[in-house]
Amino acid sequence: MEPLITLLAVTALTLAVGVAARKPSLRRLPVALRGGLAAMFALTATVHFAFMRAELVAMVPPWLPAPELLVTMTGVAELAGAVGLLLPATAGWAAGGLTLLLVALYPANVHLALSGQDLPWWDQLPERTLMQLIFLAATTTVLIDRIRARTSATRTASKPANAA
Repeated sequence: MEPLITLLAVTALTLAVGVAARKPSLRRLPVALRGGLAAMFALTATVHFAFMRAELVAMVPPWLPAPELLVTMTGVAELAGAVGLLLPATAGWAAGGLTLLLVALYPANVHLALSGQDLPWWDQLPERTLMQLIFLAATTTVLIDRIRARTSATRTASKPANAA
């Protein structure tokens, strides 16, 4: 639940700062989502190394090798993605990579939800799936925005100058 709250709160805060500071660039949803996603993935990356590491290792489905290494690698990927989202030049690549990472990590969410443990309501499979879909919608929104920005910049650069 904390990742969802972080995503929503930082995205809303970024939009509010954009309005208050009269910064049109911060009032764009894809830009605000980049900040929200960066905060969210920085949070989730942190727990890969501290606080909940044992729980994350236990979430790895048994058919995958080296659970501790996988948790470390996904934590590093999440941290790199969080930093990449903050840089306009790499935001598209980061959003694409994080989208793929969310898809790849979904089996761990299913494994946890079906483990038979007594879990809070937000860790049940329908709620976890809904959260994953929200995260995927956010990363995909950023990815599409960066693709459009790149396409627009390419078109503008390739237009011939009008003769006077």
